[in-house]
Amino acid sequence: MDLRQLQYILTIAQENNITRAAEKLFITQSALNQQLLKLEKELGTPLFHRSRTNWHPTPAGEIYLQAAEQILQIKKDTYNKIYDIAGLQKGRLSVGFTPGRGIAMFSHVYPLFHRMHSNILVTPRELSVHSQQELLLSGDLDLGFVTLMPSQQKTSLRYIRLARERILAAVPARYPTDLMPVPDLFALREEPFVLTYQESTLREITDDIFRKAGFAPHVLFETSSNATIATMVSSELCCGLIPEYYLKGCEERIRSFPLPENPTWDIMACCHKKRYLSKAARDFISLAEKFWAENLQ
Repeated sequence: MDLRQLQYILTIAQENNITRAAEKLFITQSALNQQLLKLEKELGTPLFHRSRTNWHPTPAGEIYLQAAEQILQIKKDTYNKIYDIAGLQKGRLSVGFTPGRGIAMFSHVYPLFHRMHSNILVTPRELSVHSQQELLLSGDLDLGFVTLMPSQQKTSLRYIRLARERILAAVPARYPTDLMPVPDLFALREEPFVLTYQESTLREITDDIFRKAGFAPHVLFETSSNATIATMVSSELCCGLIPEYYLKGCEERIRSFPLPENPTWDIMACCHKKRYLSKAARDFISLAEKFWAENLQ
């Protein structure tokens, strides 16, 4: 079986279009089409339903694609195991992280990692938690860095806790000191709040906090960014529930306080349970753990 041919067919499926697939593979459309026709002739059945705008796999194509993904992953795991046994610094590592502080973590860790593994090609990808988990399951991502609750974890993925982070209530610094600390979030029930989108992993936690506090907040604005919430609180526009990392350096503009049940979530590294975690990946995780230990003190 031609491993290059496997990648060709997977790329056509990923792009849903043979022209885009050929561009991504840096070959001509004619050459890619010939490879596909040759394989379909060998198998005796088409692998794709063809149209101008959407190529999607036939039932036979689905079977082929599933096997192709498994074969290429076996090859990758096998090579990484041999590289580690031989002490070779070779291979690739695709790393996912969330927007915002994820890039701060990566920017700190990568130079240290590069000094340890100068020949490992690292591909960074800024992705949502959901997207990281889906790509880890499909094998298109080697290592992810996410923040989430146990209820949001996927059973086929392995999660390694790097740090536990508190969720704090935050109000503008101008608020009267007799409101601080607030023993009950209910005292802020008349205030506007900025929250993360419903689809975010944090929103499940904050909705539960408000439910336990006994009120539905007046939502001024929804965002994908916790940094945006901190900015709006410091601009005296609203209150917020914010992971403590985002409050560092904002002490003069934001008053923050712990909530009664001290809600937390976990900063995690994650990978596929059935795939080999290379030494390079383990070292990247170790460096990330040190970063969070230093930044959540």
